[in-house]
Amino acid sequence: MPTPTATPSDRGFTAEERAAMKERTAELRTEGRKGAKKADGLKAVLDKIAEMSPQDRRLAERVHVTVTTTAPDLTAKTWYGMPAYANDEGKVVVYFQCAEKFKSRYSTLGFNDDAALDDGPMWPVSFAITDWSSDVEKRVTKLVRDATSRRLQPLPPR
Repeated sequence: MPTPTATPSDRGFTAEERAAMKERTAELRTEGRKGAKKADGLKAVLDKIAEMSPQDRRLAERVHVTVTTTAPDLTAKTWYGMPAYANDEGKVVVYFQCAEKFKSRYSTLGFNDDAALDDGPMWPVSFAITDWSSDVEKRVTKLVRDATSRRLQPLPPR
């Protein structure tokens, strides 16, 4: 097995990960319309990530790997020109917003209301990310797992 050209934890996708994603995209296209739609969404996300500045790209690549590994049922798609991951109903559950796009100090990992992160009457749904580490990966993994594996709680009437 060839040695990766970059370690996933510090430089983004390895050459092998990129090749595997391209292969999977081709596989999805051959599965028919639903597969083609998934493949097109995945390609659009990977293209958007490739266009980002090096720092944003590194974070987006790690978020992408973490989300797709933790919640393989989510479908990659772009949302407002940013990488996003939608449920079976097509509703975006989690998204990544790069710092460069809005000239922000930090990139953001966000969750929409279809994410089951409910925790009492108030909970965070957006997280600043300035760097990637094993601790950040663990937190993102837990957030994505919670967002996709729990049932949404009904909110009290307004």
